[in-house]
Amino acid sequence: MRFLIIDDSAVDRHFLTTLLETMGHEVEAYDTTEGVVEKLATGRYGSVFLDIVMPEKDGYKFLREVRLNQRTVNQHVIFYSSKSTPVEIAYGLKRAGANAYLAKPTTREQLERTLHKI
Repeated sequence: MRFLIIDDSAVDRHFLTTLLETMGHEVEAYDTTEGVVEKLATGRYGSVFLDIVMPEKDGYKFLREVRLNQRTVNQHVIFYSSKSTPVEIAYGLKRAGANAYLAKPTTREQLERTLHKI
């Protein structure tokens, strides 16, 4: 499967990229949301792993942009964030509209369970 990662943390991007690649997946990773909506509109990704806390545009605002664009409205999105309280997770899924939520740091087992649902 092909995935796209958006995370401003180089360490977190590298960790998730390595984990997904060792599982046999193809990965594109970015440190900002700039230009990514167009990539999503023209590419085919199994899911997008999206950090919430980023400097220029947070994950909530970016996901809203994705959901309002007719070409990307159905894109599967997984929030991948250190925000991990039950309230934050519920907000990400119910109010912000993510399809899934993975708290940082994740494990291969948690990642596999999440990917199995796609």
